[in-house]
Amino acid sequence: MIVEQRTYVLHTGASLADYLAAYEEIGLPAQKPILGGFLGYFVTEFGRQNELNHLWAYADLEDRRARRAKLAKDSQWQECLAIIRPMIMTMENKIMYPTSFSPIRTLPVSGADSNTAFGEELRN
Repeated sequence: MIVEQRTYVLHTGASLADYLAAYEEIGLPAQKPILGGFLGYFVTEFGRQNELNHLWAYADLEDRRARRAKLAKDSQWQECLAIIRPMIMTMENKIMYPTSFSPIRTLPVSGADSNTAFGEELRN
């Protein structure tokens, strides 16, 4: 299993509330059924301002590649990108592997808000 951490920093003049509203209403509903593995979305209180971090779990790099390729073709996701991309100043992705003592080491990772089972084949 891998976990991808995606970190975005919004432009100073961008509205965090507008970004989060568009993402919650349009982007996340498009992403969750395709990507699966939604672990959380976070904003900062201290440190770098206007920073957002979100975490996604995948079986491996090939699983991530296939799911992200399918997402890129999704019209609802493209609609969300048209709204949120202009607000983003920087983007950083990290792929992380859990340690042997991590409480999250294998799939499936389940959560109260999860609606997609891991290991489920991608639908065309």
